[in-house]
Amino acid sequence: MANPRGSAADATIDPERDLPGLRTGSAPASGIALPTSPLPWLRVVELGSGDAPLLQRFFDANPAYFDAVFGDPAGADAARDEIRDLPPAGWSFTRRWLLGYAAHDGELAAVADVVSDLLVPDVWHIGLFIVAMSRHGSGDAGVLYRGLESWAASHGARWLRLGVVQGNARAERFWEAQGFVETRTRARVEMGRRTNTLRVMVKPLPGGTLDAYLAAVPRDRPEPADHR
Repeated sequence: MANPRGSAADATIDPERDLPGLRTGSAPASGIALPTSPLPWLRVVELGSGDAPLLQRFFDANPAYFDAVFGDPAGADAARDEIRDLPPAGWSFTRRWLLGYAAHDGELAAVADVVSDLLVPDVWHIGLFIVAMSRHGSGDAGVLYRGLESWAASHGARWLRLGVVQGNARAERFWEAQGFVETRTRARVEMGRRTNTLRVMVKPLPGGTLDAYLAAVPRDRPEPADHR
């Protein structure tokens, strides 16, 4: 969550990297079953501390996201830090899942980080969404995203929230095509060797509206400078 993300089949960034520090530990169990992969050649697993080598191999094999967002490949501890990551201290949430989409050979073809009830009930946050570069252009990213959306909605989500680096055109096009709209931007966020502007984006699901979201989450309301 505190880790910035970003591009369409490496699709998401988290706009809160500018908040301090990683926290370790586990969120309370929610009793919600893992999503089912909508692609039959993949199975969904929850990644834990023992899966750091598996996740690091995936990061190393798919550098486009890291290059676009940070200006550098994934560091040697990127997977370990991702597995340990939680929302910033003081932020309410129910559960964080780090989901791996594993192929028949056991290697990962995609990764997603999802947090339920972030800040307020029924807001689910996508903090990371990366699909292997070899699958870019295949349509897999959209299929996997829609599976996540359906899973979240079936467990009470009324809004999905994420962030994307402005200028990461592939990611911006992807999320806009999925129905996300920008609510505000955050400028001058340092990410590795880059200083980025982040677009906070929200998608209302059945039972939610954008106006209700902005009333419930003041930090994501547009600032005067955001109006163009």
